[in-house]
Amino acid sequence: MKHDFKVYLRLLSYLKQFWGIALLIVLGFAINAATEVSVAKLLERIINAIQQKDQSFTALFPVLVVVLMFFRGLGLFMGGYFTAVVSRNLIFNIRQEVFAKLMRLPSQYYLDNSSGHITAKIMYNVEQLTAASTESLKTLVQQGLITLALLGYLIYTNWRLTLIILIFGPLIGLLIRKAAKRMRKLSEQVQNTMGDVNHIVQETVNGNMVVKGFSGQAYEQKRFHDSSMENLRRGLKMVVVQQLNSPVVQLIMSISLAIIMYIALRPEILQDTSAGQFVAYITAAGMLAKPIRSLTDINEKIQRGMAAAYSVFELLDLPEEENKGTKTPKIKGDIEFDHVNLVYSDGYQALTDFTLKVKAGETVALVGRSGAGKTSLVNLLPRYQEISSGALKIDQLDIHEIELNALRQQISMVNQQVILFNRTVRENIAYGQLEGASDDDVIAAAKAAYAHDFIMSLPQGYDTELGAQGLNLSGGQRQRIAIARAILKNAPILILDEATSALDNESEYFIQQAFDAAMQDRTTIVIAHRLSTIENADRIVVMDKGLIVEHGTHSELLAKQGAYFQLHQRNFEEH
Repeated sequence: MKHDFKVYLRLLSYLKQFWGIALLIVLGFAINAATEVSVAKLLERIINAIQQKDQSFTALFPVLVVVLMFFRGLGLFMGGYFTAVVSRNLIFNIRQEVFAKLMRLPSQYYLDNSSGHITAKIMYNVEQLTAASTESLKTLVQQGLITLALLGYLIYTNWRLTLIILIFGPLIGLLIRKAAKRMRKLSEQVQNTMGDVNHIVQETVNGNMVVKGFSGQAYEQKRFHDSSMENLRRGLKMVVVQQLNSPVVQLIMSISLAIIMYIALRPEILQDTSAGQFVAYITAAGMLAKPIRSLTDINEKIQRGMAAAYSVFELLDLPEEENKGTKTPKIKGDIEFDHVNLVYSDGYQALTDFTLKVKAGETVALVGRSGAGKTSLVNLLPRYQEISSGALKIDQLDIHEIELNALRQQISMVNQQVILFNRTVRENIAYGQLEGASDDDVIAAAKAAYAHDFIMSLPQGYDTELGAQGLNLSGGQRQRIAIARAILKNAPILILDEATSALDNESEYFIQQAFDAAMQDRTTIVIAHRLSTIENADRIVVMDKGLIVEHGTHSELLAKQGAYFQLHQRNFEEH
């Protein structure tokens, strides 16, 4: 419970900056509450006026009703509008914070969580936060003020009778507590199932070709139906708890009202009460049921919002990528792996006691079967993964001493999995830190990557929008745009991970020329299956199960007739 309170206070701290608008909200709802009480008072006056045949007041009555409704509307509008201003801004601010946090989380987080669940957090859960903050505070202020105003009026009119209503207070409180626990649990489940639904939609959208190609529509439809059904079921359970809560509270209220009526109608109590006063009192007591019911509904909102707050704050509190490095050297490109071990969180050992020195400007090719640890090894350089033990140095500096962004800005990486953004070709090549690159530089990089000709044949050349993931380009074309991006970055360390795998032989020939040019004066680590890429390397390192099996030049390794020789033979048979 204490923890709940801390989370709630943290959520409310986001509202601090809106205190000025909050005053307008309170003012709006105060006007609204005053009109509610005035209704009862007005009733009393009109009944008395009718009994006393007071013509002047009965003539004024219709005007007063209109004035009352005008102020009631004004109060509601002010309260409602300014609450929305606060709640939209709150969502905006927290979304910015969550997105910024996602940018700083280690790569492992993205491996452990599906993109569907991550987007559900930023879209759905953040939206739910307002239920516990602005929505519940709005109800609290609006209905709380009405309840206080009506109770004040009732106590002022007849405090003895009003005590009977108040006796039932603790019973209502107990009911609300019971419902609260159930609400919280259901709310968490609704949010999790929302993540599942989201995940399935994203998978199906991204993999639509495979879904169609293997006639997986029915299977995906069923998967979507099942997880949506789960979401619906939990949502409805929540509604049941919420809807039962209100009628039960109203029933308790009506019992207390019935008792009041029974007592109030005894002649010994009625003696000095006018008809107008009696009707006004019963009306005000009856009007209490609505705000009290609304106040019990706050509970559902708070529970829904609190479940979201836990999940959002849990994300905001996750450990970020460590960036304790303070040095920002201009990297030359000496790389040293010194007894490096890499163990994944599930216990899988990707690299074992790995030692290798790469001199600045040298080209080293990594070869080996799938799963030999080649990609894990190169992912250590930009620190997408962290070494478990041992040391990794660049230019004799421990990699952790270099500021993270300064390190990444000096490493170019072309992966097998090309990521292109839904922007123009130019913006895809000159991405991020390269944004200010001149057109000449962009074109020079594209020419070097043998991409210029096909880009010029696109409808708007370099200004062609690539669409989601650049899927309207062939694999080889996408690969060449990624290579152009890496060439434009002009970093001292270049990593090519299976970068030629998507290319046909002709493209590969030209890209080989581009690589030869790009590799000049920089340290290059190439992971490749194709021998043409490997043969020109200064050194070849053969890996298996996270260990170096043998290393040397192409001719030295062939002469050894070991693991590389076998790979070479196999490759020749394939080509």
